[in-house]
Amino acid sequence: MKVIGLLLCLLFGFQVFAQKDILAKQYFDEGEFEKALAIYEKLYEESPRTNYLGLLVECYQQLERYGEAEAVLLKKINGRVSSPVYFVELGYNYALQGKKGKSREYYDKALKAIEDRTAYTYSVGRSFQDKNLLDEAIAAYEKGKELDPRLMVDYQVAQLYGEKGDMEKMYNSLLDLIASRKNFNLSNVQQIIARFITDDASHPNNVLLRKLVLKRAQSTPDVLWNELLSWLFIRQRQYASAFTQEKAIFKRAEVVTLQPVIDLGVLAMNDGDDETATAVFEFVIENTGTVSVLLQAHLNILQIQTEKGDAGAHKQIDNKFRTLLEEYGTNTNTLNVQIAYARFQAFQKEDTDRARAILKQSLDLSLDPLGEARVKMAYADVLVYSEKFNQALIYYSQVQKMVKNDVIAQQARFKVAQTSFYKGDFDWALTQLKVLRESASQLIANDAMQLSLLISDNMLEDSIQAALKTYARADLYAYQNKNEKAVALLDTILTSHKGESIEDEALFRQAGLFEKQQHYEKAEYNYLKIIEFYPYDILMDDALFALARLYEYRLDEPEKALPYYEKIIFEHQDSIYFVEARKAYRKLRGDGA
Repeated sequence: MKVIGLLLCLLFGFQVFAQKDILAKQYFDEGEFEKALAIYEKLYEESPRTNYLGLLVECYQQLERYGEAEAVLLKKINGRVSSPVYFVELGYNYALQGKKGKSREYYDKALKAIEDRTAYTYSVGRSFQDKNLLDEAIAAYEKGKELDPRLMVDYQVAQLYGEKGDMEKMYNSLLDLIASRKNFNLSNVQQIIARFITDDASHPNNVLLRKLVLKRAQSTPDVLWNELLSWLFIRQRQYASAFTQEKAIFKRAEVVTLQPVIDLGVLAMNDGDDETATAVFEFVIENTGTVSVLLQAHLNILQIQTEKGDAGAHKQIDNKFRTLLEEYGTNTNTLNVQIAYARFQAFQKEDTDRARAILKQSLDLSLDPLGEARVKMAYADVLVYSEKFNQALIYYSQVQKMVKNDVIAQQARFKVAQTSFYKGDFDWALTQLKVLRESASQLIANDAMQLSLLISDNMLEDSIQAALKTYARADLYAYQNKNEKAVALLDTILTSHKGESIEDEALFRQAGLFEKQQHYEKAEYNYLKIIEFYPYDILMDDALFALARLYEYRLDEPEKALPYYEKIIFEHQDSIYFVEARKAYRKLRGDGA
């Protein structure tokens, strides 16, 4: 019983102690240093821990009670257990009073302690760093390294040079580390450099880095310089230059892998650099011995050619698909080719009969559940294209049941909602979307939320839901790549339903189609109209971001993009575009990364 009582007392005492700690920190963070000091004095007296000492000293300093800070530090320095970190603390206390000579004396004592025991290098360097005494921190780390070359302080020194703004010394410190090939990790080096560069190739920090690395590459060739240059060029979206480096790496690397080259091709393709992407995938085809990699490279090139929208190239693309299937066979290894070929037949050549025939042949293969689900999903997509909605819904439902725990099941559920929307069954679409808004896939959840809001905001606008049905038909035309028809139908909404809640949705959807048709001035007009007349609507941040991107990448007027990125940063901080907008804003303004 006595033991239980003792334990309860100890537990109560610990809780009280912890509560005091939390309250003191709260006072400190709120700038109420007198109140914080009163608690820290008691806490330090009861438990003379290092963190309490630091906060106690800082309270004294904030209240300009330097003498008391000095007294407590001297007592610690002269105590049985001390550390040269307190020399730094005391020196800083003198510096706050303008006593430069005394502060220098104690800073030197801290540095001298490293000569006596190099293990102090990290703690002394960190202490100087915390006080923003960058030169002293560098001196501490470099002294320690000089006395014991095994110390791993190169990253700290490089970062300190960067914080000082001495970019050349920072870069050379890191490049020396790479050249030594000791105790370094290229991704760690890149992580440090990334804080000081942007994706603007003309930024002075970027220019200097490129110049220094190229100089090293010329004087002492090493594949690591190629890797660093490739990384820099990719950040600057200079994919052709990155490809030159990747080819050099591939030819010289001890362990040959095409994965970085493939990743580069995908980046270039997604960023619209079709010429470089095509060249990259052709290089992959020439150098791979893996059939799956080769086929995917061919598919990527075919996708690039298809998305150019040149109907005159359809015959050439069709022949390429046929050649691939003739050479590698209609089997499970070429399933991706079969699905892509079927989609090409339906969505580009409008030959849905041929598309369905290809996919039916694929279903006769010995497929695993995921492969069968992918084929059935494509088959349902073709049925939607043909406006055979009920049949499509059956196949989408089958996909959901076949691969319940895969993201493709969520995609199928979304397509059930989308198809129901196209056919005007808005209630059932909403039922499916309600489930998807909780989806594990953020992209699907966002798409589900947008479609759900579109339906719920507009289905009660009028009893016959005329505007929403028209929008659904326009959306279907867009799905079918009948963009002219979609634009025309959206025009009827903008004319006949002016001022209704669906107007901004129609403007935004139409603007996206204008961009596909390269009618950029028309897209600009629509985005500006949304921003002017619907500033509080859910599509506001979408319009701001789309317009900023349009100015930056399509209309070549980056200066016009700045205010729209800025508006997202300061007025739409919960936007999914916030992070990208901030990055773009800093780049355009010429800030560091």
